[in-house]
Amino acid sequence: MSALPRTSWIAPVVTRLRTTNPYVVDTALAALVLFAASLQWLFPDEGDDRLTWQGWLLGAATAVPLIWRRRFPYTSAWAVSLATPAMAVYHAPPPDVLYGGLVVLYTMAARGLVRQRRTMLVGWLLGSVLTMLYKEHSEPFEYAFHVTGTICAYGLGMLARVQRAYTGEVENRARRLERERAAETARAIAQERARIARDMHDILAHAVSLMVVQAEAGPVVVRSDPARAEAAFDAIAASGRDAMAQLRRILGVLKEEERRNGTARLPQPDLAGLPALVRQVAASADLRVDLSVTGEPRRLSPDIEVAAYRAVQEALTNTVKHAYASCAQVELHWGGDELTLTVTDDGRGPAHSPGGHGLIGLRERAAACGGTAETGPGPDGGFRAVVRLPAGADREAAVG
Repeated sequence: MSALPRTSWIAPVVTRLRTTNPYVVDTALAALVLFAASLQWLFPDEGDDRLTWQGWLLGAATAVPLIWRRRFPYTSAWAVSLATPAMAVYHAPPPDVLYGGLVVLYTMAARGLVRQRRTMLVGWLLGSVLTMLYKEHSEPFEYAFHVTGTICAYGLGMLARVQRAYTGEVENRARRLERERAAETARAIAQERARIARDMHDILAHAVSLMVVQAEAGPVVVRSDPARAEAAFDAIAASGRDAMAQLRRILGVLKEEERRNGTARLPQPDLAGLPALVRQVAASADLRVDLSVTGEPRRLSPDIEVAAYRAVQEALTNTVKHAYASCAQVELHWGGDELTLTVTDDGRGPAHSPGGHGLIGLRERAAACGGTAETGPGPDGGFRAVVRLPAGADREAAVG
């Protein structure tokens, strides 16, 4: 616990250094290197060579180029590399510790090209040994000290290089994931909007079609059969209320307030609602509609249930709007791994328009669930819509 307060200042200092202007940091580093190299001149040991003005200039030449070590790393490295042995040649004397050389090796290992950093490493190792051979009274430990320091500085630079590359890769990966997440969100939004548009089309087209049929029939019988006229107007009101209820449910998914406070929504329609749908169409449109089921029914996923219900609803809506039919047949056939819905009518008016939004939406719903939809003339006249939806274990493979 006591070690934490002593090291808590390191992270803010490192962050501050990384965000500071590089020239400011490197100028301070060059001044620090020059000061460290000058200590042996300020406090010379007995027998050391006296500092000359040439020696001071050469000492400054080992520090000043470090100001540009990031902008021109290789050039700065060569300047320091030439100034350091020159001090030994002119008996300046050379520094006891190669401060500028350590910084140069670290910088080249961290930022230089492969050929450049290897050249610097070999050059400094040979230069250190040759300089100590030229210098008198070099002790064996001095060789080990300088060689070890050179290798350690180079190794720290390589570690910094690897860490920077790793950090860059992590940041790039995070950016890629963020872009992919944004693209996935955009696709999900587009799919949800398309689904809402299909639902709204199906709801409104179905309700408005029934209301139009009843509204056209009401004035015809209002005097001759008031009870039938009243039933027609009641059917119009019921269709309108049902459409408004379904629209509220569909639009509810767009309200963030309902998602936050958990307001309950009405369930989506499913196959269990088909009998009621058939009865509503039959009663509202004066159309005989029969529903038959073959095979063994089983429970489907919610999206398949909604798609099946909307497919039947759209087919019956188009029958009411376009076919001028007297009867329609809705068939559900449960196969081994497929549910087939067939809606046929005996219409004698213009068939469903191939480019209509309803038929396009029907095909899109089926395709979104991994199924297919076919529409066209029936074998005995009229119109037929056949929708096949996956109902087995391989549904996920069908959806892809």
